[in-house]
Amino acid sequence: MALSKLKVCVLLSTLFFSSGLMQPSMAAVQGSPAAARRVVIDAKAVDQAVAYLLMLAALFVTYLAH
Repeated sequence: MALSKLKVCVLLSTLFFSSGLMQPSMAAVQGSPAAARRVVIDAKAVDQAVAYLLMLAALFVTYLAH
C-alpha cells in the first residue's frame, strides 16, 4: 500500500515538474517563426533547474531511506 502511494506521488511530482519545464518550449513554438529561431539559453536558469532536480532526487532518496 505504501509503495503504491509512493509511486503515485513520484509520478505526480514528475508530471508537475516536467509540465513546468515544457512551458517555455511551447511558448517559443507558438510564437512567430523568427522568435522560435532566436531562442537564447540562459545558463543560470539551466544551472538552477539542474539544482532543483538534484534536490528533488535527494529528497526522494532520503524519503526512501527512512
